[in-house]
Amino acid sequence: MSDPSFLRRPIRYSFFNATLFLIAVNVLMFLISYAAPCLRSYLWLRPAAVLQANAWWQLVTYMFCHANFGHLFFNMLSLYIFGVQLERRMGSGEFLLFYLVSGIGAGLVTMLVNNATGQGLVYVVGASGAVFAVLLAFAAFFPDTRIFIFGILPMRAPTAVLVFAAIEVFFMFTNLNSGVAHLAHLAGILIGYLLLLLRFRINAIRVFFPRR
Repeated sequence: MSDPSFLRRPIRYSFFNATLFLIAVNVLMFLISYAAPCLRSYLWLRPAAVLQANAWWQLVTYMFCHANFGHLFFNMLSLYIFGVQLERRMGSGEFLLFYLVSGIGAGLVTMLVNNATGQGLVYVVGASGAVFAVLLAFAAFFPDTRIFIFGILPMRAPTAVLVFAAIEVFFMFTNLNSGVAHLAHLAGILIGYLLLLLRFRINAIRVFFPRR
């Protein structure tokens, strides 16, 4: 039986701008896939390819690829806004672990569900699952911070997370052919929640809904 303390063992604090490194990798991967579209079938996540052809690397590469510039821009803008402060709070090592595990976990959940529901040939791509996890963690660590939704509506960070999650649930069931992986976004929030419990003993639900 594995020692649970191993899973909770903290990484020594250091800061080396991992957020900027992640953004640079995402931009580089976008340029590569734009210059060589033939690589997309190898880098983007397709459940059938992973399960039938053992293309397990796609669970990692998919989160560094994006379908278009707008997709890349808004994900990287969100990662920069929330990731830099969160990285300083967590430390770069913990932040990288949190980001990568959240992204891989979101991809894994999406892969299994899509394959089971007959969508095994549909590609999944983007950093959104990991970015949603970052947003959740930011709200858990900085619950009193105000976030301006669409640059206009000010909300406390936990409220913003709940609004975004509700929007994702709504569109997941009402806009099935949008091409947006809403399930991956929600899975990122779920994996991020579990990681906060495991690594930091922070229950985001209790932070969002404190007892009076």
